Amino acid sequence: MVTIYERKLGLSRRDLLKRGGATALLVVSGSAVISTEHAWGLEATALKAKTMATLIQMARDIYPHDQVPDKHYAIAVKGHDEAAAKDPAHKELIENGIADLDLRAGDGGYLGVGWEEERIKVLQQIESTPFFQAVRGGLVVGLYNQKEIWPLFGYEGESYSKGGYIERGFDDIEWL
Repeated sequence: MVTIYERKLGLSRRDLLKRGGATALLVVSGSAVISTEHAWGLEATALKAKTMATLIQMARDIYPHDQVPDKHYAIAVKGHDEAAAKDPAHKELIENGIADLDLRAGDGGYLGVGWEEERIKVLQQIESTPFFQAVRGGLVVGLYNQKEIWPLFGYEGESYSKGGYIERGFDDIEWL
């Protein structure tokens, strides 16, 4: 007798547990967002702590890099809290944008959507809005200008102070 096993689409318990260990738990407490797994915190001064937690998750979904810790995404979105403290219009843009995002995501809001693919579908609904463009645009500079994460991408930094690229491997074509 031959037994045939059919592979079903979905997630095994083992895969679920592996994924569960890879994601950090963010706790919203008062005016702070705290990572219990990696021992860092972010205090919100103008925006709600839940708004900041949602911005961190949104940032990770817009520019997903598994090797980049949440701490760096928090640093990248902190600029929105600082801008909101100075500009009521920016605060309104961000808070209303998050409220709309939570409404579109359904029960539990954006943070309650467990699967990245489902969160991406929600983000695609708002990608032409000024809110989304403000967050995405701020991330380009806020995330990728952090020198601490450059080694994770293999970027050595600017080359001018070290003699330029010509003297630092520009003509190195060992890969060819």
